[in-house]
Amino acid sequence: MIRRICLMAALAILSHNALAKDWTKIRFATEGAYPPFNMTAPDGTVQGFDVDIANALCQQMQAECSWVKQEWDGMIPALMGRKFDAIAASMSITEDRKKKVDFSDKYYATPLGLVATKGSALRPDLALLKGKRIGVQRGTVADNFATRFWASEGVEVVRYGKQEEVYLDLAAGRLDATWVDALEGEGGFLNKPAGADYAFAGATVFGRTADEKAVIGEGVGIAVRKKDTDLKTRINKALAEIRANGTYDSIRKKYFAQDIYGE
Repeated sequence: MIRRICLMAALAILSHNALAKDWTKIRFATEGAYPPFNMTAPDGTVQGFDVDIANALCQQMQAECSWVKQEWDGMIPALMGRKFDAIAASMSITEDRKKKVDFSDKYYATPLGLVATKGSALRPDLALLKGKRIGVQRGTVADNFATRFWASEGVEVVRYGKQEEVYLDLAAGRLDATWVDALEGEGGFLNKPAGADYAFAGATVFGRTADEKAVIGEGVGIAVRKKDTDLKTRINKALAEIRANGTYDSIRKKYFAQDIYGE
């Protein structure tokens, strides 16, 4: 009996070790269409702030990392389907998403902003937005916010697969404004020639009420499957290390003049 118990224990340990991952190879996913956080280079590779941060984490973890391009609205299902191991695609940490996946500590935080033509009287205020067409990228925090607080109150929320498509329709006059991650709106549109005639209409919003803050989330993190707690632990350790050794700030300065980590 004792031998049998010992044998079963040994087999259990071997089975656990066979299933355990050393995470020397990690597959990251990003969208490749959300500048300056992630975009696609002419040669098809992905680049941007999200990508540089994840690559720095891989170097810190001494892991070999590869990249998968994934459409935004299929990002979490593809993670759960094991198409890749982690998402580095400017995904905000929200309570709804935490029901499905786990997140690393945040690596930046951003408010939402309303982008409209310069001089517009619009503001992120329900009374001023009623009857207006507001473009959002489907499945983003901006979409969730507009759907929850505006759509049933007379605001026409128009959803797109990519934020780049929203800007095209805004420039073509088919939208009154776009509600967007403010850092993306600035770096992906307002600072480019196409955005020369546009600006933020009113103040950017981190959340004015508890309900708004819950929808916007607590910052942006790297998403992993809930069972991959060891990967989350390694990422968090590496993130703390690149913030301490200056690597994080060096990468941030390539894309943003101001601190974007938040409080």
